Amino acid sequence: MPSLPRSIAHLDMDAFFASVELLRYPQLRGKAVVVGGRRAVAPIEGDDFPHLRGYSGRGVITTATYEARALGVHSGMGLMKAAQLAPDAILLPADFDAYRHYSRLFKAAARAIAPQMEDRGIDEIYLDLSALNPAGSHDGARALALELQQAVRSATGLSCSIGIAPNKLLAKLCSDLDKPAGITIVAADDIPTRIWPLPAKRINGIGPKAAARLEGLGIATIGQLAAADPAWLQAHFGSRYGQWLHDAAHGHDSRPVVTESEPKSLSRETTFERDLHPRQDKAELSAHFTRLCEQLAADLARKGYLGKTIGLKLRFDNFRTVTRDQTLPAPTGDARVIRRAAGECARRVPLERRIRLLGVRASALSRRDAQPEASFAQPLQAELFA
Repeated sequence: MPSLPRSIAHLDMDAFFASVELLRYPQLRGKAVVVGGRRAVAPIEGDDFPHLRGYSGRGVITTATYEARALGVHSGMGLMKAAQLAPDAILLPADFDAYRHYSRLFKAAARAIAPQMEDRGIDEIYLDLSALNPAGSHDGARALALELQQAVRSATGLSCSIGIAPNKLLAKLCSDLDKPAGITIVAADDIPTRIWPLPAKRINGIGPKAAARLEGLGIATIGQLAAADPAWLQAHFGSRYGQWLHDAAHGHDSRPVVTESEPKSLSRETTFERDLHPRQDKAELSAHFTRLCEQLAADLARKGYLGKTIGLKLRFDNFRTVTRDQTLPAPTGDARVIRRAAGECARRVPLERRIRLLGVRASALSRRDAQPEASFAQPLQAELFA
């Protein structure tokens, strides 16, 4: 059996948000459950769970149990469309505070075994296991994967799937092949049999538009993409992306596992259940605005950053999106300062239509412990939505 020159793992939590909800409501195990929309004000009591049937609103699915996915619903689908496909599925609102808590737990458990970890989001990580599996053997890789799965389950009560391959591109692809609680190990010699029969869109980096274009050119599988002439791909997709498509189809990826990286920005945003009018719904907008700024300030504090540029994002009822930024005299992590700066950004936008989405962002980040936080040299004007 061919060895692994590098042992790179992609650990992906199984239906993460839904699985966290099942810890809270174990009586729902084995049922079609969809997570989406807002957290209820009061906790659900007994077995009186809402269903998708009759849902009305603009919410989207955050995640769903595998039983619900079998009915055709998936992440990113509108809840109203999901209600047509799976009217009897149970609908639970998202609880991101709980998901972040369990995210920290599973990452700490994995890092205790494999310190070379790259954080890729709330429910997935890359791990470089090469030093722990110096021979590059499949047996060694599987033993490590089992140890990681057991550690994650002990820390969280949740399951994860793990793909191990010579690089990150293949590892991520493999972690999705045997869900849930799967372990998939692929070496370079396995690519023709395990990878090439898969749809080309399974490669991370081939989005819906590129996949549709490839299909229009007669390429549906990764194998067909691998067989395509690189010059032909470059002619259709440009020199850089065309070459990347050829390399990816052959399983080539030299990216390292990045254990430390500085974020470029942090943001918070919300899509309203109904479009809000800048004047008629001013009080409700103000409450949302304040909460987003407080959440962004809390994110900055938790991650240890200050932001010097504060941004505002607005999406109107006609789906037009505008952004505005303001650079401050000194970096800040104060929610009141963030709110004032974002309010000043809003003053530069004609507010003539109802608002569908509101977001705030902090960029030009610096480490909180690297410099003292300075106050403004001059007071800002009163903010919008006050």
